[in-house]
Amino acid sequence: MHDLAQVVRDSYPPSISTRPCHLFDRPSRVSSPWQQPSVKETNIFFGQYQPLSVIENWMRLLQSLFTTHVRLIQIGTSYEGRDIQALRVGVRASSDNPHKTIVVSGGSHAREWISTSTVNYVAYTFITAYGRSKDVTDLLDRFDFVFIPSLNPDGYVYTFEHDRLWRKNRQNTSLPFCTGLDLERAYGFEWSGDVNKDNPCSESFAGGAPFEAHEARQFSDWARNETDNNDNKIVAFLDLHSYSQQVLYPYAFSCTSAPPSLENLEELAIGLAKAIRTTNGEAYGVASACEGSVPDPVDKGSVPDPVDKGSIASADDQAQAKELRSQKGSGGGSALDWFYHELKVPYTYQLKLRDTGSYGFLLPSENIVPTGKEAFKAVEYLGKFIAHRKDIREST
Repeated sequence: MHDLAQVVRDSYPPSISTRPCHLFDRPSRVSSPWQQPSVKETNIFFGQYQPLSVIENWMRLLQSLFTTHVRLIQIGTSYEGRDIQALRVGVRASSDNPHKTIVVSGGSHAREWISTSTVNYVAYTFITAYGRSKDVTDLLDRFDFVFIPSLNPDGYVYTFEHDRLWRKNRQNTSLPFCTGLDLERAYGFEWSGDVNKDNPCSESFAGGAPFEAHEARQFSDWARNETDNNDNKIVAFLDLHSYSQQVLYPYAFSCTSAPPSLENLEELAIGLAKAIRTTNGEAYGVASACEGSVPDPVDKGSVPDPVDKGSIASADDQAQAKELRSQKGSGGGSALDWFYHELKVPYTYQLKLRDTGSYGFLLPSENIVPTGKEAFKAVEYLGKFIAHRKDIREST
């Protein structure tokens, strides 16, 4: 970037003290009961990246405005004591008829602001489309959607107050000047934190043991309780990240171990990429997570684009990606793999959002709405796909 400091400054929102009351505009009434949903372009909430305090107030307001199908829930608490909040969106006929659950999360890496804003956009579109869009209404009558804007609220706040490009959480380590654990390396399946266990300053430092990262433990405990004790079986998990425009499926830890349901995962992944492409014309690649992972900018080397416009990665690209991964370290301990293998969630994906590197983690706020529209179409497609799967319908 020609002027990195200016790009960083431009990514921050202006002061919210002078913003008008239509910050939380509800959509205008429409004549057709099944008009396709769209967030008002004048809704200033999606005009800029919002700090955590504004997001939390916004979530509380949505719960109060849409009492029939929105509940504000708590996933857990962060290392510094902040609530990890989520919106549960869906219409439950009775407590004796629990809904299957689709989880959409963002913000595991603090600097990936577009993931947090996109979760908010998708949640808002689902909420306001209920009763207006037949497709969305059918999905919310069938499923609960749990939208988690920021799994890493401490890190997210830190990016607003101190360091825009901070990645990890804010947990103490053995070195007082090297704070934070990488939530995307912290889960208990094929955990490989020993790769950099002696380097707490590493961007991908996972701690000394699986689930040492506080927020990862909180999230996994909530998810297991959701499935084991509340009968709200999680049937899909979509983890939003940036950047590189890819739809990634398990496994992240290895390119040599194929998931048992590989064909089903690929089928849906290709459908998600197509749903995105038909929205704004943006091409998202499709690959297993081990093939598609892109090294952090601080690392030497780069992984070539493993996908050509939505197709599966070629053998040469897979080999190059595997070699670079072996040099960089394992992708074990990911939420993607843990939900798929340990919690037995049949459809788990990482959706790496815009862009492909021009701005990276500093994606301008003008991309919030178009990225949100792409992600909404992907989540809507995911819900429709699962709704038509006989094995999902009949599972308990």
